[in-house]
Amino acid sequence: MDIARRLVIHGIVQGVGYRWNCLHVAESLGVAGWARNLDDGTVEVHAEGPPAAVGQLQTWCERGPRHARVTRVNAEETAPRGLTGFSVE
Repeated sequence: MDIARRLVIHGIVQGVGYRWNCLHVAESLGVAGWARNLDDGTVEVHAEGPPAAVGQLQTWCERGPRHARVTRVNAEETAPRGLTGFSVE
């Protein structure tokens, strides 16, 4: 049974390739969803798929790509939407 999780990533996460790296990691894990920049400087990720894969993506989000400086990740469970594929918005 798939789960879904909303992640909001804080820190230096815009302008460092965070969303595109997240897309590649999500695709490699078979996680569906999207990543987008928010006006407050955070990145929001909607991830859905097998619990272990979503958990692995969250672990990656907690450190991000090389030039990111993640200070905090807020996570909340949400309802799966039946998405396929992962996109950058």
